[in-house]
Parts: sequence; structure tokens; C-alpha cells
Amino acid sequence: MIERGQYLVKIAGCNDCHTAGYLVAEGDIPVSDWLKGDIMGWRGPWGTTYGANLRIYMQSLSEAQWVADARTLVRRPPMAWFNLNAMNEDDLKAIYHFVRSLGDPGEPAPSALAPGVEPPPPFATFP
Repeated sequence: MIERGQYLVKIAGCNDCHTAGYLVAEGDIPVSDWLKGDIMGWRGPWGTTYGANLRIYMQSLSEAQWVADARTLVRRPPMAWFNLNAMNEDDLKAIYHFVRSLGDPGEPAPSALAPGVEPPPPFATFP
């Protein structure tokens, strides 16, 4: 189940925003550093969002809570929450067990900023 979760996290693009440096390194980041969040901001009309530390996020959830949350989750861009909502229960459980297996959660990612608030670098601006 953990291997399946790792595979799903990789192909679903979770690391793109939730793992620091993943895109720039073309995915060549050790698994031990995955999903600790990122300081890279994603700025648009909604404000600026940051890839959350999923290790911290999932520590407080049971498997059932995660599945229920993933079914109803709605987030600001660039999070593709609609894809998470569409995943089947077995895949969501596999992701949960993989993330929970990763160990040291690290530090929280920055909090989202409201529209009009200038984010510190680095950040990307959406049209």
C-alpha cells in the first residue's frame, strides 16, 4: 500500500507544489524530502498560496478523516483539488499511508496571503 501511495503521489503531481525544489530538480529529490511544503509562492487573483506541508497536515487525521476530507476538499490554485476529489478510496488510503510513513514532518509552509499583499520571493505570478 505504501509503494502504491508513493507511485500515486509521484504521478499525480503532488510533489510539484508540496516538495521544495522538485520541479527545478526534474524530480530528482530524495523521497525523505518529499511533501514537507515549499516557500515558493503561487500568486494570482486569489492572493498567494503555498504548497502545504502534507506530513504535518496528515498527522492530525485518521485514515477515515483523510478520505472524507479528500472527497470534499476545495483549495485555491494551483491545487488541482478536483482531481483529488475524483480519486477512488483505495488510492486515497494508499496516499495517506505513504505520507504517514515518511517520518519527520519538518516545518509548516508559509500561510496564504490575501490578494494585493506583496509576497516575498520566490513566487510565480499567474495571469
